[in-house]
Amino acid sequence: MSTSTRKHTVVTSHGALAVEERGEGGLPVLLIHGNSFCRDVFRHQLQGRLAEKHRVIAFDLPGHGQSSNAVDPTTTYALGGLADAALELLDRLAVTEVIVFGWSLGGHIGIHMLSRFPGMRGLMITGSPPVPMGGMAQGFNAGPHMALAGKQDVSNTEIESFIHAIFGDGAEPFLRDAVARADGRFRKRLFEAARAGDGVDQRMTVESSPVPIAVVNGREDPVIKLDYFDTVAFGHLWEGQCHRLPGVGHVPFWSAPTDFNPILERFVRDVDIG
Repeated sequence: MSTSTRKHTVVTSHGALAVEERGEGGLPVLLIHGNSFCRDVFRHQLQGRLAEKHRVIAFDLPGHGQSSNAVDPTTTYALGGLADAALELLDRLAVTEVIVFGWSLGGHIGIHMLSRFPGMRGLMITGSPPVPMGGMAQGFNAGPHMALAGKQDVSNTEIESFIHAIFGDGAEPFLRDAVARADGRFRKRLFEAARAGDGVDQRMTVESSPVPIAVVNGREDPVIKLDYFDTVAFGHLWEGQCHRLPGVGHVPFWSAPTDFNPILERFVRDVDIG
């Protein structure tokens, strides 16, 4: 079975989306990245064993990476709009069933997809506390990284600080390029929309959804409140627990892929066999 990389562009109503795929067969797996980054953060998953049995799809969100900026920033640069962009991408790719792995913002997008896509077979979230409407402070720690995450214009110093807060010493140059490239209107609009009540009540969504949800976080994650996850009564929590990987922070799939990837592969296998 071929695991060669296929890169192409998919035109949607939200803009032209840069897509990268590896593998085929089995349930497709969609990877959704975080605020101001790009699909390249999933390098270790795209090049891992998962693509030996599954079609693995990663893409740059509108206003990120090699994708175009949004056609209508007001509509697209909100959680509802980003979820719609992901669903439109799946439709263009003729994907009728999917497992989603979402990191940080990508996990929140995945939560928004739960009730909107009948073919959603499973969701894994990392660094994405499912907070209630208006309850961001319940799941996130305050800090400079949060201020920058919603700021339109950022300096080089702020970019360096943001990346270090997220990736620590494991940052590579492409991450700085990704944040510098990201459409600043995206960050500003995303937080404006959240404050205005855009989207769904994420806590209620995961507590009522029958879709298997896997929660895998880094035990040293400085961005999120890990104990918050234990207060959420997930409707279908995979393996009955929220996994915490020791010694890693907000990006366990990047900084510890040898520990993270087997968990992702196990979740995909479990969902695939029902």
